[in-house]
This record gives sequence, structure tokens and C-alpha cells, in this order.
Amino acid sequence: MDADDDPGRLLELSGSYWQACALHAGAMLDVFSPLCRAPMDAAALAARLCCDARALDMLLTALVAMGLLVSDGDAYAAAPPARAFLDKQSPRCVAHVVRHHHRIMASWAHLPEAVRTGRPLGEHMTDYGDPGAREDFLLAMDGIASAIAPRLASLVDLSGRRRFLDVGGGPGTYASHFCLANPGMTATVYDLPASREYAQAKAARLGTADRVGFVAGNYLRDPLPSGYDVAWLSQILHAEDPDGCRTVIAKAAGALRPGGLLFVHEFMLDDTRDGPLFAALFSLNMLLGTPHGQGYAEGAIRGMLEDAGVREVRRLDFTGPNGSRVLWGVVAAA
Repeated sequence: MDADDDPGRLLELSGSYWQACALHAGAMLDVFSPLCRAPMDAAALAARLCCDARALDMLLTALVAMGLLVSDGDAYAAAPPARAFLDKQSPRCVAHVVRHHHRIMASWAHLPEAVRTGRPLGEHMTDYGDPGAREDFLLAMDGIASAIAPRLASLVDLSGRRRFLDVGGGPGTYASHFCLANPGMTATVYDLPASREYAQAKAARLGTADRVGFVAGNYLRDPLPSGYDVAWLSQILHAEDPDGCRTVIAKAAGALRPGGLLFVHEFMLDDTRDGPLFAALFSLNMLLGTPHGQGYAEGAIRGMLEDAGVREVRRLDFTGPNGSRVLWGVVAAA
């Protein structure tokens, strides 16, 4: 049958959330970590996780079919992808990212209403004041950043740069890794007060606690500290409207000494606005989760940087998970 006459792909796409929900349930219940230690049958695992054995067995069967578990008779064990990325003891664990996705999933069911009204539906938004949601979000951001920060730090030549400002840096993953790659550098993580504990813990784990500090503040309302050689803005512009983006970029540029470097790391749309797919979908995620956020085309961000006095704007030879990109340039002398 001609692909144009076959609805199979469309129906598969429509029901793809079933697999996502099964993965989310596995991560929320943490079925994977125990099965990385030893095989268990559904009854034994249900007793450990305080679940219904019949229902858990159905979930485990689905996870086997998805290639995340393996089964031998009645016993289940973790498959290699789960061992690498869903075991809480794995240094590459992304379970917090999956848990964060689960927490925001309810809002996606209300996308038609959000598109009609142009604004998110508050009762379906994730409450980041909730400790569990905040922890999952920050640890998810740390997990994603940890996978790419060492590579980025090796790509960027910061020779002679001594002071690094991580604006909206959350757990401070980039600040610590750039310090590790540049022994003479110190860094400041600037974010809301709730991020302080995570940033300090991250620096302690990476051995940078004596070089990475934290300043609490709101980058839209409060002044940024100044006198830096490098400013790093990673995945914060998409939460703001264009005026908010211009405000943050202008403040970051103002925090730099003449000749300082300003970096923007984002999921950027192509200027033709026909992709990448993840950036386009992520923009919808911002519609659902923020009052004014959206995705921005690379050219739009480039223009904002130039309007703030950033010169020689160029794109770093880097593509991150889900197609993230980095633009950077030099703040002109006054």
C-alpha cells in the first residue's frame, strides 16, 4: 500500500504516548534500579515497591516489549539501556529527566485550549514550589548538562579568562565544568534562592566548591553582579517573551568587562522555521508551561545579541542532545 494511503504511521504517532506513559510509570515507581541489582519476579518486586502484583506484571511485560527489561520465565531483569540510563546508581542516569517529563505531561492534554487562548492553563502547570517537582527539574537539568558540559568546556577557548558568570545556572553544572577545564578560573552561579543547595552540592561533588560561588536573585528584576570575563546563558531564554530575552541578554552583556564573551545555549529553530522538530515541539512545551515563553529562531537570538552590543556573533561547532546550539560573541569596548 502506498504510504499516502496508509494511516498506520499516523495512528502509531497518535498512540506513541502509551510507550511514554509506560516509561514514566517505570521511572516514577523506580522499577529499574532493583532489577539492575538482581532478577525478580513481579510478586517480589511488587512487595518491595508496594504495588499491586497483577498490575505491576502488566507494566513489566510492556517494558520488556519496549526493550527496557528482559524476562526469563517469571523473572525480570534490566536490559542494557535501563542499566545505563535508568538505574539510580548509574552516573549516566536520566531517570530524573523522565520523571520531569511525567510531571509536565498533564499539561499537554490541554494543548488545544492553550492554542485557543494563547496562554497556559494554570491548574495544569507543574508547581516548581513543590520540593519533589523542583528536585526532579534541577536534577534533570543537571543530568542533561553533565552529559555535554565537559565537551563544551573543551571546545571553548577561555584562555586568560578568570571570572565566569552562569546566569540562571540552576545546579551550576556548567560553572563547575568550565572551572575544571580552566584551572585559573572562578565562577558565580546566579539563580533563584531555591537552587543554592543544589549548586553547592554539585560543586562539592566535582571538587570545585572553593571556586564556584552562588548569588541569589531574579535575572529579570534584580541586577546581575559585574566584572566578569565570560557570561553563560544556557536554556533560559525560552522561558521569556522577546522583551524578557532582550533584558536578560542586555544585563549579561553589562555584567562583562569590555572584550568579555557572551554565550547563549538554546534549542533554536532554523530561520526558515520548519525545524528542527524538537525545537518546534519544545516551543509548545513553553506555551503550556510558562506565561510568555517560546522557542526562538537562531537569527532572532543573533539579532538580540547584536542589539545588546555583542559583536562577531558566531555559532559554535557543536550540536547537543535534541539539537541544541550555542551562539557566542564579544562584548564591544565602551
